[in-house]
Amino acid sequence: MNFTIITHVVHEKKEGQYFGYGPYVREMNIWIKYAQEITVVAPLQPVTDDAIYLSYEHDQLSFKPIRSFSFTSFKNTVTAFVNFPRILWVLFLAMRKADHIHLRCPGNVGLLGCLVQVLFPNTPKTAKYAGNWDPNAKQPLSYRLQKWILSNTFLTRNMKVLVYGEWEGSSENIKSFFTASYSNQEITNYKLGITDSKLGIPNYESQNSNYENQNSGLRDVDSIRFLFVGTLSEGKRPLYAVQLVEGLMDLGYPVCLDLYGEGKLRSVLEAYMKEKGLGNRIVLQGNQTSETIKRAYQESHFLVLPSKSEGWPKVVAEAMFWGCVPVATPVSCVSYMMDNGSRGIVLKMDEDVDVEQLVTCIEDADNYSQKAKKALHWSRQYTLDYFEEEIEKLVRSEEGK
Repeated sequence: MNFTIITHVVHEKKEGQYFGYGPYVREMNIWIKYAQEITVVAPLQPVTDDAIYLSYEHDQLSFKPIRSFSFTSFKNTVTAFVNFPRILWVLFLAMRKADHIHLRCPGNVGLLGCLVQVLFPNTPKTAKYAGNWDPNAKQPLSYRLQKWILSNTFLTRNMKVLVYGEWEGSSENIKSFFTASYSNQEITNYKLGITDSKLGIPNYESQNSNYENQNSGLRDVDSIRFLFVGTLSEGKRPLYAVQLVEGLMDLGYPVCLDLYGEGKLRSVLEAYMKEKGLGNRIVLQGNQTSETIKRAYQESHFLVLPSKSEGWPKVVAEAMFWGCVPVATPVSCVSYMMDNGSRGIVLKMDEDVDVEQLVTCIEDADNYSQKAKKALHWSRQYTLDYFEEEIEKLVRSEEGK
């Protein structure tokens, strides 16, 4: 079977291997296990040696480079339309040879993929819509168009569209799905006492009576650790994460914040931190490996994600997996993930209100511990083992096996 991937994710070629954004490639390595040949149609850029990039794990992979494009300015729009004929032709040729077409949406390349796939109604297809599927969400026209095409069972045939959350009125080809980062084995290797150790209690199960008399919250912890993981962009609002932690500092709490990721707002954050004198407690860590991020989840008390839009925010699920309480905006399926606040803290995007929410959780050990444990138990339903089982079912069923 030739499994053909159409994606906007920018790739690099190094020593005969193709690399891409780590979380994306890690997931795709699961999908491509079940195919003999892989074709990837995506933009290609010079090598950057970014620590977050990973390589595909398949020895029969063919890469078809296309130009990146955007509509962010008049010049970029004109350039995009000039390049469309060649891009569409590359997509058509790749899909014509495919036994299974896999689209990654939303994105500009995904939009063109949605259009071209209409010409192949008999080819088995899947689409992973990694954005917000909420029909009431305010989104760019290109996103709305992709959602319309994918939902239209006359134009889009023989396809399962994987979305985050369950939405009333969805067409029959829409399938609620999830994503995962950690395995069943990692659960076995890391005991549930993690949530209590963050409160300074070595093991809840063996010291329950001692725990009952201890409700000093996180006040006595040497350092209350906050975490931000994501692109330093307007959409993720990392500055708000900094300001929340700054607000707790002003109240005298021993807090610190590590921000993992890169982006256009790095210089803005650096300037703000310098002006406010926050450099000793707030650190920009840049892009780091998945193992480094995993250790950060395990050692941190809170993950802050004040994002404007999400699909299934993997960083929220990952943090929850390790008993790190998520503090996030209620976009897309995030409210469902956090059970409207019983498994985390729902941001109101009012700094005074949100700081007060954090203070309440910090001051009450039981409040914090219960949120952390509920988050941990919920997230550990969605392991890589379960994810791989569901992916295999999709590929095999669409292949007709």
